[in-house]
Amino acid sequence: MAKGNFEACALITLGYEGGYSNDRRDPGNWTGGKVGIGVLKGTNMGIAANTYPNLDIKNLKKADVLPLYKGRYWDGVRGDDLPFGVDLAVYDYGVNSGPSRGVKALQKAVGATVDGKMGNDTIVKAARAASDGKRVIQAICAGRMSFLRGLSTWATFKGGWSKRVANVEAKAVSMFLANTGKGKPAVASALETEADKATALSKKQTNAAHSTVAGGATGGVVVDSMPSLWLIAVAVVAVVVVAGVLYVKARNNKERAKAYEDEAAAV
Repeated sequence: MAKGNFEACALITLGYEGGYSNDRRDPGNWTGGKVGIGVLKGTNMGIAANTYPNLDIKNLKKADVLPLYKGRYWDGVRGDDLPFGVDLAVYDYGVNSGPSRGVKALQKAVGATVDGKMGNDTIVKAARAASDGKRVIQAICAGRMSFLRGLSTWATFKGGWSKRVANVEAKAVSMFLANTGKGKPAVASALETEADKATALSKKQTNAAHSTVAGGATGGVVVDSMPSLWLIAVAVVAVVVVAGVLYVKARNNKERAKAYEDEAAAV
């Protein structure tokens, strides 16, 4: 288990959270948890006004933030009881979207009851899945991306979010591999293999999106009546939606490939 891994994971998360931000489009920056509700105090190093409405968010220091990370997020997902790498994937998700979200993603990945509560059954099943840590980490990050794409703020923050999740996945997998006794060359090789897989998947999804668009929307529908025009309109919308989803997934896998390549080079 990853006891003693808090600081390493916290430093990674701090790198993504950055400094002070008070973007009024982000509901987390408001003390009321919704845009325009309460006071716009912002977010600093991942500590957001909606979760800590009484803190002086703007003037927080690293020394103030780490105990908050430890108490609410790391201990909240029982990071010390999780396998190396899996702890980072769950913890970073928890900082970004709430501990229960990270726990639910883990529970789904290891076959535990999905209730967002980190109980002993979840810990036991996570331990049993420890030898399959790479799959668990990738499942958690895939679930995280699905959740983020469903948020109303996805269009605004998708660039930063998708890169963060891709980078966390690669770093978590690297952390897992490094703690299975593999030497650095073997870890780097395994990460490069994951980069190749992500690149191939990105190309496949891009080609599928192109094919969807090129296939057209009419599909042979006769256009000499109003009902047929409605059918065409529905078909066009369907094509756009399907192609759009494929393009988003292709871009995400391209980012995953880059993240794995960078992590392999850093080993």
